[in-house]
Amino acid sequence: MSTPVLIAIIVAAAVVGAALLYFAFRLQSKRLHDKFGSEYERSVSVLGRSRAEAELHRRQKRVSRMQIRPLSEGDRNRFASAWRTVQAGFVDDPGGSLTQADRLLTEVMAARGYPVGDFDECAANLSVNHAGAVTDYRGAHEIAIRRERGEASTEDIRQALVQYRTLVEDLLAAPAIERARSATA
Repeated sequence: MSTPVLIAIIVAAAVVGAALLYFAFRLQSKRLHDKFGSEYERSVSVLGRSRAEAELHRRQKRVSRMQIRPLSEGDRNRFASAWRTVQAGFVDDPGGSLTQADRLLTEVMAARGYPVGDFDECAANLSVNHAGAVTDYRGAHEIAIRRERGEASTEDIRQALVQYRTLVEDLLAAPAIERARSATA
C-alpha cells in the first residue's frame, strides 16, 4: 500500500473516530439534560458543561449507593395529613407555617432515606430522583432565608409553601410512580 493511501486511511479513521466521540458526548449531554432538566442548566451555568456533567454523574453514583425507599402507605397518609395541617396554619401564622413546612420536608426526606443536613447537599441528592421539584425546593429555601432576615412578604411565604408542596408531593409519590420513574432513569 502506498504512503498517500495509508495517510488517507489514517486521516479518515481519525475523522470518523473524532465524529464518534463528538456524538457520544452529545448523547451523554442529552441524557443528562433529559434526566436533570433545569438542574442540568443551572449546573452548567455555574460550573461549565464539562464540570457540571462530571458533578451530575457523581451525584448519580452517590445517590445510587443510598438506600432510598418508598414510603409505606401509612407514612404517606401521615405526612400528607401533616402537610394539610401546615397549609391550614398559613392563615394564622404564615412564617410559622413556612418553618413547619421545612421541618416536615426534612422528616419526609429522612424517612425516604435521603441524608439531611446541609441544604446544598440535600438539593443535589434530591435532584437525581426529583429533578423537576428541586428548582422549587431551591426557590422555597431562598424565601425561607429571606424570611429569617425579615425580607419576605406574606405573598413570598405563600409562594414558598407552594414550592415546598411540589417536592412534598413528589416525595410522597406512590411506589408505582417511583418504579416508573426509576425505569426511565
